[in-house]
Amino acid sequence: MTEPHGTHEPRFASVHDALRRNLASGAELGASLVVDIDGEVVLDLWGGFRDEARTTPWDRDTITNVWSTTKTVVSLAALMLVDRGELDVHAPVARYWPEFAANGKEHVEVRHLLSHTSGVSGLEQPAALEGLYDWDKTTARLAAQAPWWAPGTASGYHATNFGHLAGEVIRRVSGKTVKQFVAEEIAGPLDADFRIGAAEADWPRIAPIVPPPPAQFDPEPGSVMARTLSGPAVDAAIANTAAWRHADIGAVNGHGNARSVARMLSALALGGTVGGVRLLGPDTIDLVFAEQANGTDLGLGIPLRWGIGYALSRPDAVPWVPDGKVCFWGGWGGSVILTDLDRRLTISYVMNKMAPGIIGSDRSTTYVDAIYRALR
Repeated sequence: MTEPHGTHEPRFASVHDALRRNLASGAELGASLVVDIDGEVVLDLWGGFRDEARTTPWDRDTITNVWSTTKTVVSLAALMLVDRGELDVHAPVARYWPEFAANGKEHVEVRHLLSHTSGVSGLEQPAALEGLYDWDKTTARLAAQAPWWAPGTASGYHATNFGHLAGEVIRRVSGKTVKQFVAEEIAGPLDADFRIGAAEADWPRIAPIVPPPPAQFDPEPGSVMARTLSGPAVDAAIANTAAWRHADIGAVNGHGNARSVARMLSALALGGTVGGVRLLGPDTIDLVFAEQANGTDLGLGIPLRWGIGYALSRPDAVPWVPDGKVCFWGGWGGSVILTDLDRRLTISYVMNKMAPGIIGSDRSTTYVDAIYRALR
């Protein structure tokens, strides 16, 4: 089962070979990889196994938990409301969510939530991961907190609470939970096999997550990084539980594959319309590239450049993302979604065996590099 299935144009033979090698070596357990150019899928590959025992093949319709790649879909949902004139990224969050003005947050703007610069990058202690399953309680706690740094002055990755922050704004504006909005306004119209959480009917085709090696973080006690990563801390194995799959955690519990993620996020590369379905207009897409922060991220401790909803290219810090009108993000363990507007290109990679590291992995770097070499 080390030979990838699917299709690819001949010029992407090196990408196919890279995936085959990683499957053969065991670096990959199961994975899917998609390249879309100008609305045409020119590479759609999958292979390997869903389970560590290597008894169940990863097939065309296998899905898995994509961790923070989920955030890119929630950002898309928020931008759709902006495009409709129902949400203003420069307005205070409190215009839509009045309780959020508490404790000095009355001037925090919607763009600060979407660019991880709000100062609210996690929950104050006590913070248990299971607490995120209670939407009303979690959003009430976030609304009551004071920011951990001056909002708008720096980014601090909103690791586990991004979906509750942006999602509560989406709920207040649209009347729909973020899970509902994604299902009814994005995945449904695009026939994209993606949802926040996972329906029980789909559980048999989920590839369980294989956790990464233990992280080598040693943040200074009391720092934003320490508070973020413990507010709450996440054990990757929880992604394989029923409670996790039932929950609405728009930061980290989306389920899909490379094909479905590419289908939705290609909207950014294609001027906002996918398969005749209009999600965004060009002016709204331009907002993505309005730089909001550029420096060491307080939550992750690495240099990042943030636009509205997405990270922007910064080759000195993330060398596998090229310069230009490119936005991206990914999930813990290595999944990646990248949209290159200059080339009308979307790259999506999803896997179940998590790699060490924060953004991308050796595997995702190999695939993205091979794709760009093929394009040259």
